[in-house]
Amino acid sequence: MPNLKDIKKRIASVKNTQQITKAMKMIAAARFRKAQQVMLAARPYAEKMDQVLADLAGREAAADHPLLQCRKPRQALVVMLGSDRGLCGGFNVNLARTTEQFIKENADACEAYALMVVGRKGREQLKGRAVPPIVQDFQNPGNEETYTLAAMLGREVVERYQAERCDVVYLIYNAYRSAICQEVTVKTLLPVAPPQPEMEEPPIPPLYEPDRGALLASLLPKHVEVQLYRAILESQASEHAARMSAMDCASRSAADMIHRLTLQYNRARQTVITTELMEIISGAASIQ
Repeated sequence: MPNLKDIKKRIASVKNTQQITKAMKMIAAARFRKAQQVMLAARPYAEKMDQVLADLAGREAAADHPLLQCRKPRQALVVMLGSDRGLCGGFNVNLARTTEQFIKENADACEAYALMVVGRKGREQLKGRAVPPIVQDFQNPGNEETYTLAAMLGREVVERYQAERCDVVYLIYNAYRSAICQEVTVKTLLPVAPPQPEMEEPPIPPLYEPDRGALLASLLPKHVEVQLYRAILESQASEHAARMSAMDCASRSAADMIHRLTLQYNRARQTVITTELMEIISGAASIQ
C-alpha cells in the first residue's frame, strides 16, 4: 500500500496542476472572445469578395489573368494552417491526419505534391507521416500581425502559381463552427473557380473602370490574401476554443483524480489507525 506521505504529495501536485489548467482556460477564453470578434467582423467582407471574384471569374476568359487559368494539375501545393503552441487537444493532430489522408486519396490526380505549413506544432505533427516535403514554413503570429502573415502567404502562393511552379493550390485549416466544434476544411484556393449557375440567363457585360486588366491584376491577388486572412482568423479562433475545451477537460480530470486520491488517502490512514489500535490492544492483552 502506498505511503501516506507519498499520497499527500501527489494530491498537492495534482492540485497545483489543476490551478494551472484553470488559469490557462481563463486566458484561452479571453483570447477566444477577442479572436471571435475579429473573425466575425472579417467574415462578411471575405464572403462578399469571394462571391464577386467567383462571379467575375465566370464572366472573364482564362487568358485575361494567370490566376484564372485552369491548367492540368501536375504540381499541387497544399497550405496547412496549424498553431505554434500546443495544449489544444486534437487541433493539430486532426489537421495533420486530414492532410495526409487528402494527399493519399488524391495521389493520382497530380504528379507531385508540396507542402507549405504555418505553425510549429502543425509542422511537428507531420513528422513521420506519409506526406510530401515541406517547401516553406511560417510562424503563426498574434492577432496584430495576422494580415501581415496572410499577405506574405498570398504573395508566395501567387508567385508560385504565376511562375507555374504549381498548378493548383489547396488550403487546409480548422473552420470555426462554434466554441465546441471546429471542422477541418479543405478548400481550393487557386485557380479562382467560377460559381455554378443556378439558372441560364444571358450574362450582362460588366463595365470596368479604369480597365479590365488593371482591375483583375489588383483584385485577384488581393482576393487570395483576403481568403487566407479569413482562414487564419478562423484557425486562430478555433485554436483558442480547442485550448479552452482541452483545459476545461484537464481541470475536470484533475478534480476526479484528487477525489480518488483523497479516498485512497483516507482508506490508507484508516488502515494505519486500525493497525495501531490492534497493536495496542494486543500489547495490553499480553501484559494481563
